[in-house]
Amino acid sequence: MTAAAALLPGSASAQGNTSDGRSMNNMKNNTSSGSNVHYKLPFKFGLGGVPLGNEFAVVTDKDAYAILEAAWSAGIRYYDVSPWYGLGLAERRYGSFLHDKKRSEYVISSKVGKLLKASRTAKNRELFPFSPSPNDVIFDYTSSGIRRSIEDSLQRLGIDSLDIVFVHDISSDNKLLPTSWQEQFDIAAKGAFPELTRMREERLIKSWGIGVNTPEPILRVLREADPDVCLMASRYSLIDHKNALKELFPAVRRKNASLVVGSSLNAGFISGSPRYNYGKESYKIPPEFVEKRKQLREVAANHGVDLRTAALQFSASPDVAAALVVGASSEQQILADYTSMQTKIPAEFWAELKAQQLIEQDAPTPAEQGG
Repeated sequence: MTAAAALLPGSASAQGNTSDGRSMNNMKNNTSSGSNVHYKLPFKFGLGGVPLGNEFAVVTDKDAYAILEAAWSAGIRYYDVSPWYGLGLAERRYGSFLHDKKRSEYVISSKVGKLLKASRTAKNRELFPFSPSPNDVIFDYTSSGIRRSIEDSLQRLGIDSLDIVFVHDISSDNKLLPTSWQEQFDIAAKGAFPELTRMREERLIKSWGIGVNTPEPILRVLREADPDVCLMASRYSLIDHKNALKELFPAVRRKNASLVVGSSLNAGFISGSPRYNYGKESYKIPPEFVEKRKQLREVAANHGVDLRTAALQFSASPDVAAALVVGASSEQQILADYTSMQTKIPAEFWAELKAQQLIEQDAPTPAEQGG
């Protein structure tokens, strides 16, 4: 089956069966059908695709496949990717690895809103200087653009279905949008959101939401549409979590939705990278964040705790966090992150963070969950 055929009414997928023989009816219990029942991720930990799109540095094909192989061998079965990551590079790499894996054994999410078009005059090097992609990006949040985006992703991935579709980067921090994020959101509200809801009802996808780096668009989509799960990156970490805890999480609970939490290390800042989050000015790190990292390191050292491990576990602790996704630029890194999720951290560490007001008093911690 081609990727396009997988989305066409009358195809095998539309009639009720996926290529691996799973009955669409068996998905009913985990898929929203316009009610308040939403798809829930079956895996709590996943591998994100940003580094495999050569966002920060060159990752060779050989190293990329080693990362994916290490993740698979460790038992990681949730993968998050996007056309944006390396302008198609990350999706091609995931596809090359996953094409011979049984489709029912893993969950994959990708993103829509950015169409890729090969061009001899592409400005790709301005966007991803370490990626060899020939593509330019076109923002398109219309219903037809969403269908086209999914079909293109399926072709690059070499699979016939996506589990989760996130409408990507429709937020104030995206300086590449052709108009304001609110105007682009309005386009998505009339196009992308109802189209994805229809596709969910047709069982062509299991779930949808938006994937952004700021909380405002998630709050708005929860008010105006019926998303299952949203990707929230960089806004629930040891450094920055108050707004999400106080404003966003209650709204997610009311909707019976959930969140995939990304960038729990603030693009590596917590573990020592010379950047904070993403963008061309990520090197401009607020002094108060540098000071807070210093204080966090001191408390971690006093308790014999690896701060990176604590940061990962902290971001995975809220009840609304369906899964945590992390990026990795080496196989050692993804194995270390996976190991971190199994590591015991003393309750006294979390208690001291609260005593020193380094985290919010009502922030959930692994210690409170018996972890």
